[in-house]
Amino acid sequence: MRIRAAVLRAVGRERPYGAGRPVAIEELELGAPREGEVLVRIAAASLCHSDLSVVNGDRVRPLPMALGHEAVGVVEAVGPGVDRVAAGEHVAIVFVPSCGHCGRCDEGRPALCSAAAAANGSGGLLHGPSLLRDAAGEVVHHQLGVSAFADHAVVAQESVVPIPADVPFAVASMFGCAVLTGAGAVINTAAVRPGQSVAVFGLGGVGLSAVLGARAAGAYPIVAVDPVPAKRELALRLGASHAYDPADAVAAIRDLTGGGLDVAIEAVGSARVVADCLSAVDRGGKVVSVGLPAPGRMLDGVPALAFAGEGKSLIGSYMGDAIPRRDIPRYLDLWRAGLMPVEHLHTGTVPLTHLNDAMELLATGEAIRQIIHTTET
Repeated sequence: MRIRAAVLRAVGRERPYGAGRPVAIEELELGAPREGEVLVRIAAASLCHSDLSVVNGDRVRPLPMALGHEAVGVVEAVGPGVDRVAAGEHVAIVFVPSCGHCGRCDEGRPALCSAAAAANGSGGLLHGPSLLRDAAGEVVHHQLGVSAFADHAVVAQESVVPIPADVPFAVASMFGCAVLTGAGAVINTAAVRPGQSVAVFGLGGVGLSAVLGARAAGAYPIVAVDPVPAKRELALRLGASHAYDPADAVAAIRDLTGGGLDVAIEAVGSARVVADCLSAVDRGGKVVSVGLPAPGRMLDGVPALAFAGEGKSLIGSYMGDAIPRRDIPRYLDLWRAGLMPVEHLHTGTVPLTHLNDAMELLATGEAIRQIIHTTET
């Protein structure tokens, strides 16, 4: 079938997101779902900083690539052997389609699935190579097994989680990446207990979702750290008890807590901020890193004695150590109860044709989570 999709053909850090118009809306040919795959009509897709990291070259991916990895939609058709969903169901799409039988899946960590990592890195799908072709018949790669900035996508059945039909698409679209990653870093990776102190460094969609996760877990105090005043104000409305500019944060946190935090969440993708987080936690404290720095960045300014000498730990968290089929329904229940009001992260709705403008707003810090409408009205 013919679809419209946002295609990236070249990367470059020096090119402004908006003025450079790095992404073009093209007509592509999308193959039919194969065994284990489903065709989804995309109802809403959410723009994430990880998409910008592909555009500027920080996250190296095979090109050309059809972008978009956080979305919801309606199943229109299923391939042979599909038993997880049926046509007509509403689904959230996640960017790690766990195979269910590799070593990481067997130990209950599907976010680290080896088969999914290989498929995502190649630009294909879990059950086979790319199904996208451009007007010249050349292969266009999938982004993280999804490619959601399009009117339709074929994905592995392992990439979709059924959701109730009464959940608004704009709300549900943020659960496949931002909420899974941010709230999951607090609830799954850090295993925060009621009354523990938590700080979140970086208040984009993932960081603010971590604030929501800390609130749901019963943490106190919850400290929000970001250079943008409007983001700090939003974090306070979402449940943070204190908010600081990064320049003042470490000293203020140590004073507030009488020595340091139990848990710090690094949601910036900065080696320097990782070091700040380690300075902000108390002896025995945890730092959970969820940000994605450029591959060549190295940690510096981190005292080696912080680990054996002070019992601190630095933990990586990919996709919030989520089990999507378990966690998305749980987080939606928290949303229904008013404990995870992710709708406040929604800062704009943009047609697919204005995707470059939306990227510029996200890159400059003027937006948090913009919803991309992929069908023409």
